[in-house]
Amino acid sequence: MKPLSATYRLQLRQGVDFDRAAELLPHIDALGASHLYLSPIFTAAEGSTHGYDVADASQIDPELGGRAGFERLARAAQARGIGIVLDLVPNHTVLSVENPWLFDALRHGGDSRYAPFFDVDWDAGLILPILPEPFDDMAAAGAFTVNASDERLEWDGGWLPLAPGTAGLEFAEMMRAQHWRLRFWERERRKLTHRRFFNVTTLIGMRIEDRPVFDAMMALPVDLVRAGLVQGLRIDHIDGLARPGEYLARLREAVGPDVPVWVEKILTGDEDMPRGWATEGTTGYEASDRIARLLTDADGRARLDTAWREATGVRDSYEDICLQTRALILDTDLRAELSEMGSRAQAALAERGAHPRDAQELRAAIRALLIAFPQYRSYVTPDGARDEDEALLRTTFDTAATLVDDAATLTALRGLFDGTAGPQTYAFVRRFQQVTGAVVAKAQEDTAFFRYTRNLAECEVGSEPDAPTLTPEAFQLWCQQRQARYPLAMTLGSSHDSKRAEDARARLIALTHDPLALRELWQQAAPLATAGAPPADVRWYVLQTAVAMWQPQRDDLEQRLAAHLEKALREARELSTWLDPDEAAESAAAEFGAGLVAHWRRAEPEALSRLVQRGAALALSAHALRLVMPGVPDIYQGTEYGSFALTDPDNRAPFVPGEPDDQFGHDKLALTRRLLGLRRRASDLFLRGSFEIRQDRDGLIVTRRLKDQSLSLHVTANGGGAPVLIEVNGIAASETAAA
Repeated sequence: MKPLSATYRLQLRQGVDFDRAAELLPHIDALGASHLYLSPIFTAAEGSTHGYDVADASQIDPELGGRAGFERLARAAQARGIGIVLDLVPNHTVLSVENPWLFDALRHGGDSRYAPFFDVDWDAGLILPILPEPFDDMAAAGAFTVNASDERLEWDGGWLPLAPGTAGLEFAEMMRAQHWRLRFWERERRKLTHRRFFNVTTLIGMRIEDRPVFDAMMALPVDLVRAGLVQGLRIDHIDGLARPGEYLARLREAVGPDVPVWVEKILTGDEDMPRGWATEGTTGYEASDRIARLLTDADGRARLDTAWREATGVRDSYEDICLQTRALILDTDLRAELSEMGSRAQAALAERGAHPRDAQELRAAIRALLIAFPQYRSYVTPDGARDEDEALLRTTFDTAATLVDDAATLTALRGLFDGTAGPQTYAFVRRFQQVTGAVVAKAQEDTAFFRYTRNLAECEVGSEPDAPTLTPEAFQLWCQQRQARYPLAMTLGSSHDSKRAEDARARLIALTHDPLALRELWQQAAPLATAGAPPADVRWYVLQTAVAMWQPQRDDLEQRLAAHLEKALREARELSTWLDPDEAAESAAAEFGAGLVAHWRRAEPEALSRLVQRGAALALSAHALRLVMPGVPDIYQGTEYGSFALTDPDNRAPFVPGEPDDQFGHDKLALTRRLLGLRRRASDLFLRGSFEIRQDRDGLIVTRRLKDQSLSLHVTANGGGAPVLIEVNGIAASETAAA
């Protein structure tokens, strides 16, 4: 197998199965990637478009080709020396009768051998808020049918297994005898009895911290590794697990020391991963963030801030908006989690001999802590908190104290994190640490990012819009520290979860280098702001989005923009929401966007042409930095041709290789092949060689050196001039296309 030098990420499903993936291997090989990185391959819910809703972790999905199809792909990859990286989902499975473990638990309740697999309070019964209407209304209308032969309760659009021997009971008695409780779907905010993935009720948490659950869920991937069919693993949402470090240690023991394992983890600010985790590092969002901050012009960003506030009237800081959206999420999407933690906290306080607290005051205190918590999670164990966690908790409690009237309740809660006195205390701490990530992800990435719209390049997974720009010296220090600790951490530009693809983001970074161009486009769009047009803050968002995705040769811009704006308005939750969409507001935004695109199609404004040119230079510079800085480059499908996709589902469209349709695409493809070819031929240089970056008059000069090998890269920092110049010494030429 080729040494690990670069991964190529491929999204399976939507017409892409194992045989189709095998057909793409020549392209991936010629590109210079050493490993094919696949989205989840395990049996997913019927109709899944992404695979993270795993239904059966013990089986490779027949829809993709099953075990036989995967082995064909693995053999074809091995013939080219290409390894395979699998995406694992240990945190959750799908809440569905398609899930065989859950089916058994629904039927037998706590007596099922699989009941302990799920993070469920079986004593209360599994609440299932899946009905389209209130239960009593549906029952009165005769919507339910008992299928006695199959022991099922059926209704239009769904069914559930009945407990053995209960199908013949009178209806009300039969329902009381079940191990589940049916509810109207809108009531999920009030009470749940299972841990879920963020606010997705149909994804149920797994107790993979328990050894039998770990063994069952990891049996297949471990078998594929030991059979030589898989050479690397990526772990989805590591912070959702109760004990991430313990999980990684068990996985390392199972697969051995030579199989790289990466974790999906969002690092905030200067946060680092806990020491001792058995991992090669993260999947690389923080690397993309550092590159963007390096290439952002600080003065231009300040001018954009002024223009944005003048145009829209926005006065709040990003932190202000985050506090608002965290409160909103806790009062809506995560209301059930907040209620559950109140009960857990009361039990924990009782266990420690503390006086009971008023339920409302306790809920208010926990709510304040979750609003104040600034990153995904802490890692407090039954033995207490690390120094990093102590500092984090101190900041959190200090901020929370400004949000509540009752400081005594906060003081009582603070003691729960000082080292546990029993299972009830740790149960509260554990759940608190699992919920903080959901609050941050939903409040910031999925809400605040669509409200704080000064410059959309800042609103990206792994980034903080109020983070400062980076000097070359600061970027160099960060890279050197990364190489010392995590030399094989991934370095991504785009992913299936990105808010905008890497080249769209680069064009938005270009706005900081030419803020006058955005002002000009804003003024030119003024005639479109007629009666019925969306508010100024929405128009500002639409304008940037249209700039980011602008490709005049594509005939689907208006449709893609409209679909994105529908999602953006609903995520922002100011004019529209997913639960109560305002079609008039969404149509107004779409019409404004369509008007912009139509105007630009007639005659591309000179200001837009400037941004396109500068954005292309910055995109190639960012890509070159990504491919030579410490870490393992991860190429998301199709981005080697250039990608101006927006967030999902736009960026998850099936990949169809071909020839680039513009000069930028040709340039990016050629740059990718050359630099990945160099990485493949001189892997030691990129793994252990020194890394230096400095500013000169025309841009940035990056140097990698190891003995007699060196690579010098001159990239633009402001979008002017030639974007990338490469000088190589001591690296042998290659006969492959990747050269």
